[in-house]
Amino acid sequence: MNFKVVLEKDEDGAIVATVPSLPGCISQGKTEKEAIANIREAIDLHVSSLAREGIPLRVPKNYKTVEVAFPA
Repeated sequence: MNFKVVLEKDEDGAIVATVPSLPGCISQGKTEKEAIANIREAIDLHVSSLAREGIPLRVPKNYKTVEVAFPA
């Protein structure tokens, strides 16, 4: 199963990784490589927790990601 992961640099320079289709699934790292490794572990733990609780995994099948710019 594949998940879209968003990587953003925070104000301290860390790379923060979130998974939009798994609310609350977040991790970080000093580098992109570290953040990706950490979010893989977070996804595994998140999905395992949902399974233990009997909560079905609902991954959107047909969605579109867009960027919206606006004046500062």
